[in-house]
Amino acid sequence: MGHRNWILIVDSAYPEQVGPGLETVETNADQLDVVRTVLTTMKASIHVRPVIFLDAELPFVPDQKAPGISAYRTQLASVLHDYGVQSRLHQSLIDEIGKDAAQYHVLVLKTQLAVPYTSVFIHLDCKYWSAENERDLRTAMSSQGSQ
Repeated sequence: MGHRNWILIVDSAYPEQVGPGLETVETNADQLDVVRTVLTTMKASIHVRPVIFLDAELPFVPDQKAPGISAYRTQLASVLHDYGVQSRLHQSLIDEIGKDAAQYHVLVLKTQLAVPYTSVFIHLDCKYWSAENERDLRTAMSSQGSQ
């Protein structure tokens, strides 16, 4: 996979989205183990880096309604401590995935977790070419009159 692709590591109730670029795999595994494995693989990659999104709803889910959610949040924070993490509303992320799947590959890894709003959305970005490099390139091109 390359930049602009997505890897989603989701709970067991995540909807099976449809679209030309969507691929869903049942992992039958623990969600945090899958997150660790994916991030370890990406760390060794020379071409992609993860941009991580979590559901904005996650911090607001109470233990009384979702037993174990506080422990999960603590464990997930530990797994993601080396990464910048952004939060977005769950439906917003699902909508973006649906649009991107029309052009790019989206790998959905379903896990055995049964706790709400625990999806980890990983948007792949280019590791060897930064947004700053791209901006500088576009500035240089526009100063030369290139399209």
